[in-house]
Amino acid sequence: MPFYQKNGETPDKRHIQFRNKDGDLYWEELISREGFSDIYSNVYHLNPPTAIKTVGDIILSSLDSNNKEHQHHHLKTRDLNLKGDAIDSRETLFFNSDVILSKAMISKNMDYYYRNGHHDECLFIHQGSGKLLTNFGTLDLNPGDYAIIPRGVIWQIDVKDTIEILVIETAGPIKTPKRYRNNAGQLLEFAPFSERDIKVPKLTPTINGGPVNVKVKLRQGIQSYEYKYNPFDVVGWDGYLFPWVFNIHDFMPITGKVHQPPPVHQVLQAPGLVICNFVPRLFDYHPKAIPAPYAHSNVDSDEILYYVSGDFMSRKGVEHGSITFHPAGLPHGPQPGKIEASLNAKEADELAVMIDTFKPLEMTSSADNIDDKNYSLSWIDE
Repeated sequence: MPFYQKNGETPDKRHIQFRNKDGDLYWEELISREGFSDIYSNVYHLNPPTAIKTVGDIILSSLDSNNKEHQHHHLKTRDLNLKGDAIDSRETLFFNSDVILSKAMISKNMDYYYRNGHHDECLFIHQGSGKLLTNFGTLDLNPGDYAIIPRGVIWQIDVKDTIEILVIETAGPIKTPKRYRNNAGQLLEFAPFSERDIKVPKLTPTINGGPVNVKVKLRQGIQSYEYKYNPFDVVGWDGYLFPWVFNIHDFMPITGKVHQPPPVHQVLQAPGLVICNFVPRLFDYHPKAIPAPYAHSNVDSDEILYYVSGDFMSRKGVEHGSITFHPAGLPHGPQPGKIEASLNAKEADELAVMIDTFKPLEMTSSADNIDDKNYSLSWIDE
């Protein structure tokens, strides 16, 4: 995120001697993006963050496409019956070279630490609550939260109530939309949210122990390491790189006299995709406005829509936790009767997350197993 934060103890200058009360040096770690050319943070440890006792086995994994006919899809993700911790309960449903989309149902705490080495992560909290514990500090997780975790951050999740999550792993950094930022990186006055809405980690007391197990997610699988020291031995940090949380309920929707296009609902961006959210909002106020969205063809992007809560005005038959997938090249829009039913409606009561990708998505066999095979025929006027 493009704004400065400071937590705990740090020296007056970077890269100088920084000692504890006994005269021992703290260990400085620089975590940076794009080599040394983009945002970074300096993190100060009690112990060397490089001390690995054992390199464990790598558990190889691959994403296999199960694409069939080119058609619209409706996935009932709650039929997956997922359970486990924040990592082993994940089930991948879609992917391309820019993004991996998965569903998870977190029912137990992690007894290890985790770091994604090749992807940034956005965890959308559909239901449940808990805590995201990181080497930068702790963040509460509540329904509606987007938890943004840059690659390289070490973390684990403690569960309070079973947490239902949509997982978005991106090949590049997840940022606020560029058009909502000024040249200094500050969110502009007309942006639908501001830095006041963003929650940052609270540094917790250092943990000076070890050894601990850290699992690192790579493109080819998960590599385990035994660290000599706990990576949460941080006494302070400062910089622009850190995990953060934004809640969907703090998004202030942009409305208009006639129906507004999906970009007004954008909340995040990453290379190759955008993330939008649909929230309760007043409908259009032109006397002849049609609140229901017009039929449209995504000729340059695939569309994923994840249904969170409320009444989805343009469609019937979708459940909370469902995903609709509208691939590029096929028109989609309201079902028959939904346009007429929307006339004179005053406001929307819906909560949903949308991901548009600019490369075609591949479906996995897990997605195929929960697919409503008749969905692509659901625009027939009976």
